Amino acid sequence: MFDFAPDPDLPKAERYRQLVGAAAALIADEPDGVANMANVTALMWEFIPDLNWAGFYRVIDGELVLGPFVGRPACIRIAMGAGVCGTAAAEGKTQLVGDVHAFPGHIACDSASQSELVVPVMRDGVVCAVIDLDSPNLSRFDAEDAAGVGALAEILESKI
Repeated sequence: MFDFAPDPDLPKAERYRQLVGAAAALIADEPDGVANMANVTALMWEFIPDLNWAGFYRVIDGELVLGPFVGRPACIRIAMGAGVCGTAAAEGKTQLVGDVHAFPGHIACDSASQSELVVPVMRDGVVCAVIDLDSPNLSRFDAEDAAGVGALAEILESKI
């Protein structure tokens, strides 16, 4: 049994360091990408406060397809370049959005979402998935969150 319980008083950088360490331990010997995404999603839910949605979209046949997640039911397919997730996938760049309602073409899967962080997961220089985090709070995410989730994306490159 795994028991990863983050200390809520840890500084954000240390919290992400522990999240990445826990994820690395969970996925080290598991070859199944869906299982790895599912466990990492559960870890993100435990380690990252103030979320209302956390999960993955996978690149399949040129579009984003919903992967493991925690939260309300979500959009199943997203076109490349559409919304925050599609933009991150199409550009291969992290999208840090303080107010999703100000993002052109935002796709509202959950009306409670106010801010969003989407980080691409690359394999051999190509986006294979995105990590998507939504919060009911405006400007919930910052550069430190983007760096922490970016470190998580790096360890997932060969595991999903």
